Amino acid sequence: MEFFKKNNKGKDAKGTEESDGKKGKKGLKTTNNKQFWVNLFTTLVIFFLLVSTYSLIVEQRVSIEEIPISKLASDITEGVVASIVVKGDELEILYISEEEKKSKKEVGVALTDTLANYEVPMEALAGVQIEIKNPSGIRFWLFNLAPFLLPLVIIGFFLWFLSRQVKGAGMQAFTFGQSRARVTDPDDKTNRVTFKDVAGAKEAKEELLEIVDFLKNPKKFLDIGARIPKGIILMGAPGTGKTLLARAVAGEASVPFFSISGSEFVEMFVGVGASRVRDLFKVAKKSAPSIIFVDEIDAVGRVRGTGVGGGNDEREQTLNQILVEMDGFEPNEKVIVIAATNRPDVLDPALLRPGRFDRRVTIELPDRSDREAILKIHGRKKPFTEDVDLKVIAERTPGFSGADLYSLMNEGAILAARESRKKVAQFDFIRSIEKVMLGPERKSHILSAHEKKITAYHEAGHALVASLIPEADPVHKISIIARGHTGGYTLKLPFEDRRYQSKKEFIADIATALGGYIAERMVFNDLTTGPSSDLQMLTAIARNMVTKYGMSDKMGPIALEGTSGQVLYGGGLISKEFSEKVSGEIDEEVKRIIDSAYKTAEDILSKHRVVLDAIADKLIEVESLEREEFEKLLVMHGIKPKKKKEEEKEVKNRK
Repeated sequence: MEFFKKNNKGKDAKGTEESDGKKGKKGLKTTNNKQFWVNLFTTLVIFFLLVSTYSLIVEQRVSIEEIPISKLASDITEGVVASIVVKGDELEILYISEEEKKSKKEVGVALTDTLANYEVPMEALAGVQIEIKNPSGIRFWLFNLAPFLLPLVIIGFFLWFLSRQVKGAGMQAFTFGQSRARVTDPDDKTNRVTFKDVAGAKEAKEELLEIVDFLKNPKKFLDIGARIPKGIILMGAPGTGKTLLARAVAGEASVPFFSISGSEFVEMFVGVGASRVRDLFKVAKKSAPSIIFVDEIDAVGRVRGTGVGGGNDEREQTLNQILVEMDGFEPNEKVIVIAATNRPDVLDPALLRPGRFDRRVTIELPDRSDREAILKIHGRKKPFTEDVDLKVIAERTPGFSGADLYSLMNEGAILAARESRKKVAQFDFIRSIEKVMLGPERKSHILSAHEKKITAYHEAGHALVASLIPEADPVHKISIIARGHTGGYTLKLPFEDRRYQSKKEFIADIATALGGYIAERMVFNDLTTGPSSDLQMLTAIARNMVTKYGMSDKMGPIALEGTSGQVLYGGGLISKEFSEKVSGEIDEEVKRIIDSAYKTAEDILSKHRVVLDAIADKLIEVESLEREEFEKLLVMHGIKPKKKKEEEKEVKNRK
């Protein structure tokens, strides 16, 4: 049940939201501009400091006075020179006054010979310390090349610093065509997954075991002339374990495993995706035997030529390259491609033909025994209390996928840790079921006394109708505590998993969904926004009965809509393949089914008004009712609750 509060300010509230949005965009733009100017200022400061340092070094080198060799000869004669350092044809002169000067001598002539030609007395020359340093090695080259290299280094650093601020794809221009597949090495024991780590999906594992056998013993198949399928496509609902099964195949076969998503092939530049496909298969062939796993292959494998899904040259070129690599001119005997998708209906027929994806493995949602096995795997490293019964958890989670069960076990452990307990109890898992299905409790969502009463009668109406219609699922819990988007909820779960749903069961679901609507109208002579989600659900069920499942006596066995809600064989969402008269008849049949279910639910609530009041009063008092407490209320008013076959046998044995 959902409640929505009206905004009394109307346009003012909308105007405020629009102005806040504009302020947000303006603030984001201002922040980006500010960051740009900060980066630019920092770059200029660093550049200025480097240039200043370089200029200072150059100035120090240039500031030394250079004198002619004749002046040096006269200074030595006068006895004012302390030492001379000879570096090739350059002279570094240090005077007694600690003044530094420099000069140059003739190339290839000794300094003493040059000074002797200037008639410098030997006594004066003996008083001068002369040191000869032959310039050589890396220091010599650095000293001479520094004036040319240092400016280039500064400019290079400046460009590098600016390029780091531009976080675009320009720096990756040379790696566009390379595959970005993640490789799992067979020797990596920490990330290795085997079939022991995958529960359920028995048929899928049997199909994949042949792939493992071929990768381990290819000669056995080749000798008899058999060819292993080149491609296996895993189809199933999200969270059923398609990726996990592919990893288990690689782990069992102990071969390299290349995993990539279909969306990683597509880029803004045409031809990049095809190049990545070629590179991926090239790398996989070098590591053969190996496995390539493409997750969500419908991102690039959609049917071509329909205009649906934003078809473009890049995606189609990528798909064409995959088709050629899988079954082109060059055979790939030891590279197996495994793909996963939850939309097999949109894949191109050329992708699914024999020679490419030869096998289609459908992975269904786990049944009760499979769910129990999955729970055991996810509970390996979790300490349980003695009251934990995974069989009960499996019974209360019909329709849960493997990913949902993992989330359930994790949420249970989090709830226990939040309360500072060392072990996870059964109560934690029961609460986590509701959290995964409906969302967390909204403890801050406090209802007024009147709203609480409305919610109680609404949920009591659902529960009472479900209990008195034989085809409806039994009630396991009723609550008026808000969770997620709901103000309250009635948890109905079947005793056994079922693959099919009958017409009577659909009608029972519609009547149960109308129970809350009728209860509000009957008790308060008014309606709220609470039943809105119920009305949407029951209308969708009734329409599907008429247009998809052929459950209308008037329309007969005919399907007018597909599984996605679109008109069959139509050119889009607007065009139809049936007349306006048929469309009107569909609307009439939908209304007739809903009206019939409405009358059934109304009769039940009118006849058992006392029970409705009792359930609502109890909910107002305790806020939540478990199955046992709810059934006690029914028995007190002479209503026999629904029991499983095993429970009915136990009751008979006790009698």
